Amino acid sequence: MTVQTKHTAYTLVFDPSPMNVSYTVSDFQKALEKGTDEDKIETMKEILVTMLEGNPLPELLMHIIRFVMPSKNKKLKKLLYFYWEIVPKLDADGKLRHEMILVCNAIQHDLQHSNEYIRGNTLRFITKLREVELLEQMVPSVLACLDYRHAYVRKYAILAVLSIYKVSDHLLPDTKEIIQSFLAAETDPVCKRNAFVGLSDLDREAALSYLEDNITSIESLDPILQISLVQFIRKDAIHTPTLKGQYIELLSEILSSSTSNEVIFETCLAMASLSTTPAVLTTAATKLIDLAVKESDNNVKLIVMDRIQDIIEKNPGALEDLTLDVLRVLSAEDIDVRNKALDISMKLVASRNVDAVVKLLKKELQSNIKGGDLEKTMRYRQLLIKTINSIAIRFMEAAADVISLLLDTVGELSSTAASDIISFVKEVVEKYPELRKDILSNLITSMEFIKSAKAYRIALWVVSEYSESEVEIQECWKHIRYSVGEVPIIQSELARINKAKETPSEEEQQTTQKPTGPVILPDGTYATENALDVADNTDNITTEELDSRPPLRRFILSGDFYTASILSSTIIKLILKFEKLSKEQKIINASKAESILILVSIIRVGKTSLVEKKIDEDSSERIMNAISILLDEADPKEREAERKLLDATFLDATKSSFQVQVARSKKASALKSASDMLKNSESIEKAISFRQFAGIESSASNNDTIEDDLQIAIHGDNSKTSNVVSSKLGKIIQLTGFSDPVYAEAYVTSNQFDVVFDVLLVNQTTETLKNLHVQFATLGDLKILDNQASTNIVPHGFHKITVTVKVSSADTGVIFGNIIYDGGHGQDARYVILNDVHVDIMDYIKYGKISDESFRTMWNAFEWENKISVKTTLPSLHEYLRKLIKGTKMGVLTPKEALGEEDTRFLSCNLYAKSSFGEDALANLCIEKDPESGEIVGHVRIRSKGQGLALSLGDRVALITKQNNQMKLERI
Repeated sequence: MTVQTKHTAYTLVFDPSPMNVSYTVSDFQKALEKGTDEDKIETMKEILVTMLEGNPLPELLMHIIRFVMPSKNKKLKKLLYFYWEIVPKLDADGKLRHEMILVCNAIQHDLQHSNEYIRGNTLRFITKLREVELLEQMVPSVLACLDYRHAYVRKYAILAVLSIYKVSDHLLPDTKEIIQSFLAAETDPVCKRNAFVGLSDLDREAALSYLEDNITSIESLDPILQISLVQFIRKDAIHTPTLKGQYIELLSEILSSSTSNEVIFETCLAMASLSTTPAVLTTAATKLIDLAVKESDNNVKLIVMDRIQDIIEKNPGALEDLTLDVLRVLSAEDIDVRNKALDISMKLVASRNVDAVVKLLKKELQSNIKGGDLEKTMRYRQLLIKTINSIAIRFMEAAADVISLLLDTVGELSSTAASDIISFVKEVVEKYPELRKDILSNLITSMEFIKSAKAYRIALWVVSEYSESEVEIQECWKHIRYSVGEVPIIQSELARINKAKETPSEEEQQTTQKPTGPVILPDGTYATENALDVADNTDNITTEELDSRPPLRRFILSGDFYTASILSSTIIKLILKFEKLSKEQKIINASKAESILILVSIIRVGKTSLVEKKIDEDSSERIMNAISILLDEADPKEREAERKLLDATFLDATKSSFQVQVARSKKASALKSASDMLKNSESIEKAISFRQFAGIESSASNNDTIEDDLQIAIHGDNSKTSNVVSSKLGKIIQLTGFSDPVYAEAYVTSNQFDVVFDVLLVNQTTETLKNLHVQFATLGDLKILDNQASTNIVPHGFHKITVTVKVSSADTGVIFGNIIYDGGHGQDARYVILNDVHVDIMDYIKYGKISDESFRTMWNAFEWENKISVKTTLPSLHEYLRKLIKGTKMGVLTPKEALGEEDTRFLSCNLYAKSSFGEDALANLCIEKDPESGEIVGHVRIRSKGQGLALSLGDRVALITKQNNQMKLERI
């Protein structure tokens, strides 16, 4: 009986000649015959690389036996065993080659070598042999190595015994007894571990018996053996559930007594996979948290945190008591570790622990604010603010306290963090009307400290929309008057400048004292000087003076007139609301007059040189519209209709739109929570399984989730890959024509960071093609890794080569080349030009999802933009969007409700994708349907950090439009 075994994993060898230098068989033979040991080492590396690329080189076997095998050089002997791994050991008839008899004798001598490292290396090679004829002769020597004095030899000898038994159990029928005897007599921990792994693989009862014999002393065993015992317990408990309770108790003892981090990690995973009891899960998670806190390696911290997250997702609600313990990981300096800890804590927050969590995060935020303004510190602050915002939105009892803290620190944060805080306040004000009054009061007080124009604009919108009483409106109005400062703005600023000219400081006096007389230029001519230029130098406003101004004054003088246009809308809203509430016409008229004065002053100062940037046309038009509304004295008969229109425009439209947005986000959050709960929920009609009443076979279908994850990591997820023959045929590319002397085609396999070409060459002539080799070259961020050796192809013969191309970015790449072979009777070499192969970047683009804030931040930061015009005859805008998503693999960030109906005339949305190399791709689609021609017109703007991705996606978008615009012939 032959036991089925896994495929051998060949040892990889570094390519010593990455410059595409090719060698023939005769070159290798000469180098092995006449070279020194150092030359032979380099030659052997070249031979190994060539053979791993698919060329077996059978002609070299005798030369290596004659000139390499007798050498005593350690490096050369190591490479020789790499060669024995991959050399074809069978002939065309499937029988052992005669030369292998010599190889077998040499291997047997090495198994009896006095040097323990040569013995160990030979035994390790035997674990990769699969030929029964060879292994049969080596069994006595392998068994003799089990009693060798060095543990290095014994640890490989026991693995060799296990490997021989798996290849053919007839060679070593008493393997189980051999391993048991070896395990009983062995003292080295590594050898004992290897023996126990083999015993548990072959005989479960014997392994269980060994475990029972060592239960009392399991705490004193070596950590590497403890890990093997834990792994055996985890696998055996899944197949024999009657022992689960005893196994969990044993694992708890190991966990409490062990000091090895590796043992603690494996034991916690085993306990979490075997039990769903909250007490057991809490114990395992607590140990994992301690491990994440103590471990210094950030990668290990992230791995441990991922395992904690897996436990939480599979057992929702079981670890809520560990929320504060998880936040201990925030002591790490790495931003990714902190982000992971905050994400996990967000899943554990509940009503009973929300106060403690908020207090801890508040303390962390306050202590972090005292630090420097480093980029890492600012990112950490934003993470803390985002987490606090999420908690306050979910739990109303924490909202009021959180808002007061955040508003107190808004002046010390960056623009993005301050905007996040005000956006959070905006959402809380809408969700919780009972907190609205106190929040508005705190917000108005904090607005004078806001330095970010974006955050200030959001605050203006909030106070204008949610100020309902006369007192609140008057408080807003007081802040606006203070924030604008003295009006008219031009006269007050000129007065300040004149005052500064009249009383210059000592430093200014020293700087203004210049030597009189003519100024001579480098070319020898006299220069003239304008007196006005000298006077204008005193009009500059320093940064310190500008920062000391009130917010609106500072924004206006710095040229931010978009904020001024928002101010005009805010004033209109406040005036309209005040007219409804107050009957004091004098106060209303005074407020209108003061509003007009403020808005006119803004327009006038925007056209002077007092501001850094003059007012733009859009902002000027919006402010003028506000002034015209304030000045409008309509006919009393028409006033009621105009009033309704103004109320609908300024008071109802924007607020109702925001309410819809909040309701939509609430619905999406509820759907996500429901889907998460559905993953771990069970039907109420599901039968209850009593473990005590069930047989051993009843749970044989249970899967080891850790083992499943390992298999997916090694072999991939087969459930998500389709092996349809038609899909494979679609990846075959024809490289030459059918009438060419050499026909070539390639099967393309795209991996994560490389592309593999399996090239089939066919000699279509009646002559032998000598010294034939294929040369490849690339354009773009591609690199050829393989160096193909020359070969001879018999008439109508086949030859297969494998070419690996490294891909370093999601950029359009082109692979081109030719086939070269010798001409007959001394003629020049002959060439066959290959077709170009374009690497499909879609294999490296994945759907992605990010927040609107992140999209806007990256959109402003990315410098490369590719704008593609769209003109197509598709029936609807949504149809074009669907084809764009399918063709570019980009995800739509805009909510589905905001895209409009199927027959809409206008469509605008944002899209996002991420490449396998970490590159972000942003896109904005703006299209409309022409009512006259019925065509869809518009453009797609693509932005990325690098030029290549933007151009490649742009080509893809253009190709989609071209394919859909092709004319179809219906009839003749």
